[in-house]
Amino acid sequence: MLGVELTLPELLEWARAFGGSLEAPAVIALRGDLGAGKTTMVQEMIKALGVTEDVTSPTYALVHEYRSPRGPVHHFDWYRLRDASQLVQLGWDDILRLDGIIFVEWPERAAAALPSYTAQVQLEYVPSKPDLRRLTWV
Repeated sequence: MLGVELTLPELLEWARAFGGSLEAPAVIALRGDLGAGKTTMVQEMIKALGVTEDVTSPTYALVHEYRSPRGPVHHFDWYRLRDASQLVQLGWDDILRLDGIIFVEWPERAAAALPSYTAQVQLEYVPSKPDLRRLTWV
């Protein structure tokens, strides 16, 4: 595990660099406390993939799809999943077969559904340093 403490501007810079380096197929699972910055990071990563439309949180829709020059990009938010069976309704297996780039927030809600090649990212508050986040690559 590699962990680093970053300010918000540094975190966004990291997200843009990381997102710009992604190649399909890729699944990135982002864990972290509510409000830690997972969605903000994903928005920057998706923009770095060349997506020009507005990138919004899929909290209520559960999934948003975007087109990028590198192929399909899907952004899932599993926070509101009742259980893993809902992934079937969202087309999870079909989306995995598209060989695109997938971002999953709250992956712990259905962790068994993630493919073995999933990259795990943890984002958390740094106690006593409210302007920093600890980013851990698992």
